[in-house]
Amino acid sequence: MITDKYLIREQNEALVLKTIINYQPLSRANIANFSGLNKASVSSITSALIERQLVFESSIGDAGTTGGRKPINISFNPEAGLALSIDIGSNYVHGMLAYLDGKLVNQVKEKAPISQENVISTLLNVINKLTTLSMPKTAHGIIGVCLGIHGIVFDNSIQFTPSYDLDQMDLKAELEKHISYPIYLENEANLAALGEYTFSKTSKNDMICISIHTGIGAGIMQKGELQLGAHGQAGEIGHSILYPSGHRCPCGNRGCLEKYASNKIIYETFSAETGIQNVDSNLITHELKNDNPFVRSLVHKKIWELSIGVNDLTMLYDPELIIINSSIFQKNPELIAVLKAEVSSKFAQHLTIANSELGEMATLYGGAAKVISTFLGIENAKLINLN
Repeated sequence: MITDKYLIREQNEALVLKTIINYQPLSRANIANFSGLNKASVSSITSALIERQLVFESSIGDAGTTGGRKPINISFNPEAGLALSIDIGSNYVHGMLAYLDGKLVNQVKEKAPISQENVISTLLNVINKLTTLSMPKTAHGIIGVCLGIHGIVFDNSIQFTPSYDLDQMDLKAELEKHISYPIYLENEANLAALGEYTFSKTSKNDMICISIHTGIGAGIMQKGELQLGAHGQAGEIGHSILYPSGHRCPCGNRGCLEKYASNKIIYETFSAETGIQNVDSNLITHELKNDNPFVRSLVHKKIWELSIGVNDLTMLYDPELIIINSSIFQKNPELIAVLKAEVSSKFAQHLTIANSELGEMATLYGGAAKVISTFLGIENAKLINLN
């Protein structure tokens, strides 16, 4: 019974906080109307939230039609704490520090091949640069850090990573030796979807974010909830089989989608054809702008292969929106139309396909969203729009 009382209290507090975030500024009476809680409960919870500096009395409202005292409005305090978010790629570590509304405070990017030998030192270096003496002072300080992993993550543990060897270590436990605030691990594509859902103006409750980088992954939002699957493997569209008996993949399959349609494959194919090293999206974009026939044919073929995965996701999940997060698509937005033309099934007639609004920052904003929403107790909430 005592546990139930505390649980109800926590749930009601989260409801009040979410109501304030969604509709601020609000008087206590309006908070009660929106939340369905009685005025006494709202008054008590609001006082507790003010004491914790998560909300504040922000303005004077209008008096009612019958006159009387003007109500005091309550607003969310986004500067009550700071969230750390870090994207760990195969050859980089990209970190950001943000307020509780996602407003960027600082970001740092270190480029180096990442392995279990250097990942902790690289992470600590990035965290140190993000949390220098210039870091703003807040009531709650750093409320947590989320690490975006390019691989399968389950229950804060790395299960499989095709691009580096971090699945051979307990990354969370090793990092906990150096920092005291909460640490969360999540698949980078899942975080990209969460970032788009939380902060993008055009996001939908039923949407999929496809991240196309070294591999291909999909973060799936259904009814506003991130879908993880029984073992954290939901959305691993890059390991669906495109060509049976095709190229070997580290996952154990042959012919996986990401062995054909990822950005990495485009770079490697162009490099093999031309002998040019260190190919990236800037070079591919340059060649597309100059109408290089080989590059145009290559990219269009890879889009056709990608479209098969997009069609599969459309059939499986019936999303309203599919977001493409790829540096090649970002720098060449006309390629979205090429992809749309390949997804021509009658089942996709109501589907919107669009470029990411957040680009390479999507995973970082998703990590911030996970840290913030966990701290506030309002998981997968629509937070305040980016400034």
